Amino acid sequence: MTLIEGIKGNRFAVFGRAGMDMFANPIGTKSEDAIEFRADLGGSSANICAGLVKLGSQAALVTSVSDDAVGRFCVNRLQDYGVETQYVRAVGGEARTSLAVYESCIEDFQNVIYRNGAADFQVTGADMDAVDYSAFSALITAGTVFAAEPSRSATFRAFENARAAGLPVIFDIDYRPYSWPSPQIASEVLTRAGNESDLIVGNDEEFGFMAGGIEKGLDKARELAAKGKMVIYKMGHEGAITLTDGQEIRTGIYPVTAVKPNGAGDSFLAGLLASIAAGHDMRGAVLRGSACASIVVSKPGCAGAMPTTPELDDFLAQHPGPTDT
Repeated sequence: MTLIEGIKGNRFAVFGRAGMDMFANPIGTKSEDAIEFRADLGGSSANICAGLVKLGSQAALVTSVSDDAVGRFCVNRLQDYGVETQYVRAVGGEARTSLAVYESCIEDFQNVIYRNGAADFQVTGADMDAVDYSAFSALITAGTVFAAEPSRSATFRAFENARAAGLPVIFDIDYRPYSWPSPQIASEVLTRAGNESDLIVGNDEEFGFMAGGIEKGLDKARELAAKGKMVIYKMGHEGAITLTDGQEIRTGIYPVTAVKPNGAGDSFLAGLLASIAAGHDMRGAVLRGSACASIVVSKPGCAGAMPTTPELDDFLAQHPGPTDT
């Protein structure tokens, strides 16, 4: 199955973490001054799942959560959003589901992450072998899964299983330095993951990190594209470059008043994939993904801020943009 065929199949197995987000309320309140927090689903892969489902796709999350109230909270919220959870396994012991505490406040934004003994790193090869790959049309993973064992080896095993089932692999680099034992290991492992994927999505800093310097990031993206892969090279307010079939498609962004920076990448990927599945051409799909990112940063929370298709269409109809590239 080709990459585009897999995306158009619109049924995704998503590998990576789910977590609890707690964000200060109301908008503009600093975490240390808050007397009220809202809670919702978080974690990059869980956010991608929620974003996909809200846009009409089907998605199942493959991960581990702690066997406690926080883990069950995440499973409940996944189900509330319509994400399939049959491959979410509860683990005991000292493993804990991730917690993020942040605020809807761009100035001096703070995002405090609790990931000691992260439960999502406890997925195993057996977990990956238990997935019915024939029920899906594509595999998606965020790079955080590769930061520790046994999750690293297990996810590479999932890549092998997906290949055997004829599924394309979609990789969001999602480099989080605090999760990795060293930058060298991160660079080596993420480079391997990129080489084994069909679609690689990342920002200029992430590609630069893989290449050994931010000034080399675009060259790294071009190197991967020359191997027949599709690459989305994101550049923040400067838009994105999509490298596919020998073309470089440059697209802008939809400026908004942001209340936080997080969640944009997750929403972008969900919007991109759901839009390709819905029949939009590549430029249009990237722009719809960019619009999803703008919507999410303009609202508090992450999973809950992901737009539905009517909300996305309404935003595009009413909002100026995209910016010129």
